This record gives sequence, structure tokens and C-alpha cells, in this order.
Amino acid sequence: MKKQKVSDAVIHRLPRYYRYLDDLFNKGVVRISSHSLGDKMDITASQIRQDLSCFGEFGQQGYGYNVAELRAEIGHILGIDKNQKVIIIGAGHLGHALMQNFDFAAVGFHLDSAFDLSPDLIGTEINGVKVRHPSELEGYFAEHHPTVAVLTVPQHVAQSIADHLVQLGIRGFWNFTNVEISVPEPVFTENVHFVDTLLTLSYRISHQGQ
Repeated sequence: MKKQKVSDAVIHRLPRYYRYLDDLFNKGVVRISSHSLGDKMDITASQIRQDLSCFGEFGQQGYGYNVAELRAEIGHILGIDKNQKVIIIGAGHLGHALMQNFDFAAVGFHLDSAFDLSPDLIGTEINGVKVRHPSELEGYFAEHHPTVAVLTVPQHVAQSIADHLVQLGIRGFWNFTNVEISVPEPVFTENVHFVDTLLTLSYRISHQGQ
């Protein structure tokens, strides 16, 4: 694999490549050209080739890409085969919905524990995920070494909880709190802002045809 700086734009397109290739793989498609893949994704064939060239040589002239092989390669680049351990902080409505409906295992994450202060939730299991009291965090980290935390807590406690988790060794946050949290390098944060995407949709509808 080439050692070079990969832009954020390329990094954000990789999951899309994986998602489309996974769909093609599950449909039994054996190979696909960069032009056909680009048509499906609304990306130019040259952009696909340029993106993939950041990580090595893929595909053959006149043959295209082997779907299974490229899917596996991109999955490896994304770390899907690393079996990252993830925890959920906040087992309320949103945390509960993620545990119940989101297939973490399908994208290489192992989730077995969530943490919440509610006495009604502590000790229960949601879709096989045990809900624990936050006082168990230190012991859990010492034994299981999770790398990613999903934050679904109230905004006013998001930063303090993030600070504590960083001290315990967390390396990344999937942040649903709708507030920006500050983390030191080399900790990473991916923020999910539902309002932003809804307002983007509102803009597109409002300015359609202008």
C-alpha cells in the first residue's frame, strides 16, 4: 500500500465505494468497470481511478474491477477486518434505537456494552448489549480496551464525558450530541448532525428550479 497523505474527500468517499460494492457483491455481480461504478455513484470514472490509486493498483485494463476483491480491499483499508470494539454512552431513546437497529458487526465493530445512569436501564440487555453503570467504565476499559465511543448523551455533559473517555484510552467518537466536542490528537471525531442534513434538504427543496 502506498504511503501518502490521503485527503478527507477521498476518505469520505471510501465508505460509499464499499457500500455500493457490497450491494453488487450481494447481488452476485462478479466484475464492474470504473465507468459503470461511476454511473451508479454519480462519480466520474477518472475520479474513482484517482481515489483508488492512493492505495495501490486495482483493476485491469479492459476487464474492470473484480467486485469481491475490490470490496475486500476497501474493507481492509477502512479497517472492517480489525474488529474494533465500540461502546455506547447513553442508552436512552437514540442509544436504544442504535442498539436495536444498527448492525455494528456488519461494518467490523463489536458492541457488547452501553453505559447509562438510569436505574431502570442498568443491568438490562438491549438486543444483546448489556447496559452498565458509568462507574464500571474504568474496569471495562482495563479488560476490553474499546477504541470507539458512540455519544448519545445530553449536550451539557458531552465534553466532560468525552474528556474522561479520552483519559481512559478511547481513540474515536461517533458523536450524536449535536454539539462539537474538543479532543486532543490523535483522537478522532465524526459528528452526526441530523439538523444539518434536514436543513440541507430544506434548502434543495426551497431552491429547486432557481
